Amino acid sequence: MKALAIVDGEHYAPVVRDALAELPYQFVAAVLVGGTEKLRGGEDYGVPLDDDVESAIAQRAPDVVVDLSDEPVLDPVTRFALASRVLALGVPYVGADFRLDPPELASFELPSIAVVGTGKRVGKTAVTGHVARLLATERRVVVVAMGRGGPAEPEIVTVPPTVESLVELSRSGRHAASDHLETAALVGVATVGCRRCGGGLAGGVATSNVDEGARVALELDPELVVFDGSGAALPPIAADRTVVVVGGHQDPAVVAGYLNTYRLLLADVVVVTMADESAGWQAVLDAVRAVVRPGVDVVATTLQPRPLVDVRGRELAYFSAAPSSAHARLRAHLEDAHGARVVHVSGNLADRDALRVELEAVDPEVFLVELKAAAIDVVAEAAFARSAEVVLAANDVVPVGQIALDERLLEMAKFGS
Repeated sequence: MKALAIVDGEHYAPVVRDALAELPYQFVAAVLVGGTEKLRGGEDYGVPLDDDVESAIAQRAPDVVVDLSDEPVLDPVTRFALASRVLALGVPYVGADFRLDPPELASFELPSIAVVGTGKRVGKTAVTGHVARLLATERRVVVVAMGRGGPAEPEIVTVPPTVESLVELSRSGRHAASDHLETAALVGVATVGCRRCGGGLAGGVATSNVDEGARVALELDPELVVFDGSGAALPPIAADRTVVVVGGHQDPAVVAGYLNTYRLLLADVVVVTMADESAGWQAVLDAVRAVVRPGVDVVATTLQPRPLVDVRGRELAYFSAAPSSAHARLRAHLEDAHGARVVHVSGNLADRDALRVELEAVDPEVFLVELKAAAIDVVAEAAFARSAEVVLAANDVVPVGQIALDERLLEMAKFGS
């Protein structure tokens, strides 16, 4: 197995040279990543020294990168950053007691876009819907979505589901708020629902049926397929383009560090959501910009709820997964932009116990709900029990600042040019 070695000047060259001879690899080169304490000049490692990891991988085509460095040259932060750079080039990265592999991605023959998140509840599905809605104006688009509650066999949805049909699905024992159902209901494009279990540090999945779902999508004769990730897990497809979604409320060190650096290095466009809900979103933006490849746009956005039917003049309670810091803004938007009389805003769709307590205290004319988590099995069921109306809400992705998101997405989606 051809290997590229990562070495440092905190080891004596003879020690490193002997290690290269002892380890079960065919070392073709090494990269010196820093450190001077043990360097005397003219060190001989027994293999050529290349200038940097990227050029060494391009020139030597190693099967693996083997890290023989140590603290203080590569501390945990810088080591994850280096590992991310290696994984982004499709090469495994191993050390004395660890191995990191790039997620296995299956090939796909049609133009495709992956939408990837840096965590759960960052607005990834809203961005997937925005991308699909925008590109569907010019091409036949199919969305393949995977989720932790997805179907055992890939499921085609070509007709937008209604609240009533979703309730029936929930009563049959299915998760009726899966991402493919949300996209089908709110965007109106054909979707294929898939499932996955497990999520690795770099976004790999332990099991999924997405590869089968990709083949099912081909039966719908699309011109473009959008693969929707799940949480921080990547769709296991080698998509042509990648949109990475980052939450403006996330810790900048987490968003741009660890193996989120790897995710960001895959990006053709980065969308930072919730840019108006946290005082720290600008720090998130700066951290992301410091990591992405040159020329990759990082677009700050906000998510604005849009009821699928007219709610002007009606009394409603809004149920979402939004953090409490956003509730005042959401209330104001629904009142100002949609003319509703908002009596309650909830962010507890992911907390069924808290949600049931809330529902006992409110009795609105309209239950406006994001299609997530307990939207159907708890909120819609409670509304139906009271003969109240349930209205689904989409989340519109609205840019904050000077960068035109749609122009960037359309430019990114130009294939074959």
